[in-house]
Amino acid sequence: MFLRCLVIIILLLAGGLPMRAQQRNSLTLANDKLILQIDKRSAKNYLDTILTRAGVNGDNISTKILKGDYSALTSKGWQLAENSRFKVRFNRALNINFSAPVVQQPFIITTNTVNSEGSPGYPADVLYGVNKFGLQTVRELPNGMTRFFVPGNLTAKRVYVSGSFNMWSLSKGIMLKTDSGWITDVKLKPGIYAYKFIINGNWTHDVNNKLTEHDGFNHVNSIYYRYNYTFRFKGFQKSAKVFVAGSFNKWNTNEIPLTRNNNGWQASMYLHDGTFLYRFMLDGRWITDPANKSKANDEKGLIASVINLGEMVNFKLKGYTNANKVCIAGSFNNWQPERIFLKKTDNLWQLPVIIPQGNYGYKYIVDGKWITDPANTCYVNEGGETNSFIAVKPNYTFKLLGYLNAQSVRVAGSFNNWNPDQYTMGRKGDEWILNIKLPVGKTRYKFVVDGNWILDPGNKQWESNEFDTGNSVIWIDPETSTKTI
Repeated sequence: MFLRCLVIIILLLAGGLPMRAQQRNSLTLANDKLILQIDKRSAKNYLDTILTRAGVNGDNISTKILKGDYSALTSKGWQLAENSRFKVRFNRALNINFSAPVVQQPFIITTNTVNSEGSPGYPADVLYGVNKFGLQTVRELPNGMTRFFVPGNLTAKRVYVSGSFNMWSLSKGIMLKTDSGWITDVKLKPGIYAYKFIINGNWTHDVNNKLTEHDGFNHVNSIYYRYNYTFRFKGFQKSAKVFVAGSFNKWNTNEIPLTRNNNGWQASMYLHDGTFLYRFMLDGRWITDPANKSKANDEKGLIASVINLGEMVNFKLKGYTNANKVCIAGSFNNWQPERIFLKKTDNLWQLPVIIPQGNYGYKYIVDGKWITDPANTCYVNEGGETNSFIAVKPNYTFKLLGYLNAQSVRVAGSFNNWNPDQYTMGRKGDEWILNIKLPVGKTRYKFVVDGNWILDPGNKQWESNEFDTGNSVIWIDPETSTKTI
């Protein structure tokens, strides 16, 4: 088996654990075998991610393994190779017949991982991004797929693309040989991605891609932005140069040039959800976007065009017919009052607002008086203040059936440092519900019903904790941003 290690996805554990502790549990590749090594002294939550990478998951499996029950592994084709006092090791043959040279040296390809603001192999989200290729090897297709291309290498036996979009898989991303190189198509959402190619077992960054990021060791990953926005500037085709700059790139005037076309100029890029100010630089002269009527002053008091990217949320407040003005403020606008005013129509105050995806607290302000949303029974406690809660583009819904006589139902977990007072669920029919945006990866949680902590009766996946009371467990898939169990 020719596949080499994926050292780029070794991520340091949160809290700065020593390197020795991080490498006690490992998944390695050598001599046509995957090798899974487990330290029996490990806390069970350290095993969950590596077991998932090894293709072993289910109800409380890590606890069973630490107690000496290896049936979940053996049923997946893993063979027990060593079982000492503190260590147990399993091997599994790779069922692929490759004729490329065998890699003799074992390499760590994954250990425990955490989601953080940028880690080796998993780039942090960014406000914007523009690709820079010598020869363009990644491009968007009309059908919405993203095509990766490796030019040449026609004598290679197998070529893969592996990256943050497929959890650095060693089996996904196989590329098809053509007369000019190798190709494969991947479905990507807008955003930033790290990737490498695997050519005859050798990991290499994309030499035609000028954007790289350190992989956490002594190499680099290639970086690709899946675009979601195009700046267009009509006319002025006799101009020599046109650039776009804005609050997203700290008004760097020479970074993003527009390309001349039949109708004028344009430049595509990735832009994160949010509100941004921008202007065009036309032959050294600032000009606002003539096609965009939305304007605002920048920090220097100069007029700039405005972009709003996000989801449309229609805020509505019934009644208050005698009020003179109603506005809304929340964490989405840094709680600034007197900025977003609702419009009155009959017995209703309402306004559609574009908000970036995320979790937010908010309140209405009726003639200077702050109130929670009477139509929303989901709340968030922020700094001791109870606010109405909304999730824009949520990726999970907590649900608890029954408990109809409960005074309050809350949810707490690893996503909020187990704060039992932060998120209050709303009653809908015979269920308590909270839509929320959770981080990608593993989330442990419990419901808090009138102060009593309980497991989620609708979720069979759970794990033990230090109190021997258990925690419910869900996974948010990075490829689809949905729950997996």
